[in-house]
Amino acid sequence: MIDRVLADPSIVRGLLTRGAPYWTVQRYVKNLSEMASLSDAGKRGRKDRPMFIAPWFRGDWAYDAPRVEGAEVFLDHAGFRDAAQTMFEGGLIVPQIVYVNLNPPIAQVDPGHVDIPAFRGVDRTRYPVWLLATMLKSGLFDRWYVPSVTAVSWYYEGEGGGFTYWPDGPDQPPISRPCISNSAVVGDNDYMFHRVEAVGPDERTLPKGLTLESQLCWAGDAWEVVEQGDVRARYTLDEVRVSVSWKAQVFADGEQQALYQNHEDDLTIEQVIETLLADLAARGTPIQRPEDALHDRAFVETLNAAYRRAPD
Repeated sequence: MIDRVLADPSIVRGLLTRGAPYWTVQRYVKNLSEMASLSDAGKRGRKDRPMFIAPWFRGDWAYDAPRVEGAEVFLDHAGFRDAAQTMFEGGLIVPQIVYVNLNPPIAQVDPGHVDIPAFRGVDRTRYPVWLLATMLKSGLFDRWYVPSVTAVSWYYEGEGGGFTYWPDGPDQPPISRPCISNSAVVGDNDYMFHRVEAVGPDERTLPKGLTLESQLCWAGDAWEVVEQGDVRARYTLDEVRVSVSWKAQVFADGEQQALYQNHEDDLTIEQVIETLLADLAARGTPIQRPEDALHDRAFVETLNAAYRRAPD
């Protein structure tokens, strides 16, 4: 736990407006089957209907280097690095990503999810996030897994917006932490399930008809949810829950870091698909290799059934 992240948390407002607009977080998945690889929320909709798009938005402020002016205040945060070093004693901590989540008033829609892992040769810059989450849950690719640590900090003083997390595993009781502005929780979010609790007052009106192209835009004095030029909702700055996540890679030693940097032992996508198919066959559920394994919904659903791991 970090009680005070920034000496001057007011600088977050400048980062928010400079980083706008923001895209729906569901843009990383194409349908409910892919969503179910990350969270059981994907099981709540009907497959014959369009996926419900929640007003939950995200943007990257840094990826290996700052993308938004001022993101260094998070990317180079000494307290995050120190906490990560405490968690992974002896590990080499390499800050990599800073991203922001923005939640206008919304009911609790997520039963708990994990973050997107990375593997040597296979990461989110090239391949779908559903596949990466499945690879980690399967346990078949641990040799290539690049461990990470995440610091989640909050900038919101409105109603709700707490943080639920399962530090002892998804089959054990979770912890609910109130949304304490300018504080942070540092954890292993590739493995530790977590979720956003309901944001705002009990009476909420959600914007309707959102798609994967919806954006959250800064209009100079308020946030606007925009769908193809049409403003679907408008919120004051204080109504939107903001969380900023810092992610760092963790290498056991210099040799492991060199393997990652030099690509001497990278996975190929062919290895991944063949390994998953072989494991399904060994489990008694053999299937034909799909023509397009990265986007075949039946393949995704078969893997979800084989490797499901989620809070009860």
